[in-house]
Amino acid sequence: MKKSIVTMLLVLATAALVQQSAAQGAAQPAQAGQPAQPTQPAQAGQPAQPTQKKEIKDPAEYNSYVNAAQQTNPQFKPQGLEAFLQTYPNSVMKEDALEQLMVAYQQANDAKKTIEAANRLLQVNPNNIRALALLAYNYRAAGSQGGPQMQQNLQQAQQYGQKGLQALTNMPKPDGMSDADFTKLRNETGAIFEGAVGFAALQQKDLAAAQKDLRDAVGKESQPNIMDIYPLATADLEANPMNPEGFWFIVKASQLAQGTSQAQILDYGRKKYIRYHGSEDGWSALVTQAQSSQSILPPAGFTVAAAPPPPSPAEQAADLVKSKDPKQMSFAEWELVLSSGNQQAADTVWTAIKGKTVKLQAAVISATANSVQLAGSDDDIQAKKADISLSMDKAIPARLIPQAAAMMAFQGTVSSYIPNPFLITMTDGVLLDKNGNPLTPAAPVHHPATHKKP
Repeated sequence: MKKSIVTMLLVLATAALVQQSAAQGAAQPAQAGQPAQPTQPAQAGQPAQPTQKKEIKDPAEYNSYVNAAQQTNPQFKPQGLEAFLQTYPNSVMKEDALEQLMVAYQQANDAKKTIEAANRLLQVNPNNIRALALLAYNYRAAGSQGGPQMQQNLQQAQQYGQKGLQALTNMPKPDGMSDADFTKLRNETGAIFEGAVGFAALQQKDLAAAQKDLRDAVGKESQPNIMDIYPLATADLEANPMNPEGFWFIVKASQLAQGTSQAQILDYGRKKYIRYHGSEDGWSALVTQAQSSQSILPPAGFTVAAAPPPPSPAEQAADLVKSKDPKQMSFAEWELVLSSGNQQAADTVWTAIKGKTVKLQAAVISATANSVQLAGSDDDIQAKKADISLSMDKAIPARLIPQAAAMMAFQGTVSSYIPNPFLITMTDGVLLDKNGNPLTPAAPVHHPATHKKP
């Protein structure tokens, strides 16, 4: 955030220097009979042309502007500019004066007045780049703080960012500004606009738009800015599929972070890397490469190899049948094979277990005296979905009927199954005790009758 503020101040300070140059030369009173020459915007599709010099006819107006523009005391400069604007509300230098007023209030740390000056400036010129940049930056910063106005602030940031990008396409080069400085101005303001639009898109979960706009912002910045690099890395790494460039940017973001955030950001990247690559192999080398590089952007051709896709259920079933006797498999393994779609593997398992009496433990989904619906695999237990339907050999006494979610040990005979959604039916169900023995109700205790003496 601090580096973005510095960037903004540098951009506006450059503007102020240009305006002072204009005040000393281009804004001199015109000779008698010579009209003022206002700035002409470039036509759509034509390259931006340098602005023409603005001329002030009235010497008093000229002196008032120059005195205000050249004021070095930050306490008095806003007063001088406000006085000039009040006295000469229709001056040819009104836009220039408002730009300097915005800068003066910003340098005085008066946020409210700075925003007001920016909005006044847009009333004069809706395409003023510096006002749009300041407002896009301001509302993005406010939105990043959260709070009840978060969405409104992000929407404002996005709108000002989009307006700024449109205005940049026809932005004329200020008179007296070199081509190099003009390019820098366009890049720095463009980065602010792209960053605002991209950050808003990230919060809206539009990861594709966030990746594009934030990547453009990072590519235009003359100095690395964590407030764009970290969101870009997040947009890359949270996307499906992941963009491997995010691993480079997350390392760069960790370098720019301070305190414990450095390790936290790097650990986030490492976990994402393992998930994408399949192991930590190569992570340390990537970190070293990114940290030692002078470039914020990854080198041409940078990539990270994705882990091979996991085997399909049919492939897993085939491997499982080859490596393990069906009678030694767990219930979850039976379910995997029987529901895999690999009919050959399923037939092998079903032949081995059909009609067999098995002892299992499962979670109760529902129960009556004559049948119990159970979940035997961990996934179905978590989902609270029955994958076993058990018919009891004898009715369960009311006091022994298990409660939903309880773990129940039982014995049953494998009878049939449905592959999808998976459900295996067992008959001859018997409740088991903790030792695996059939649970039999305790016989009622008969107390001998007592006879009172007559």
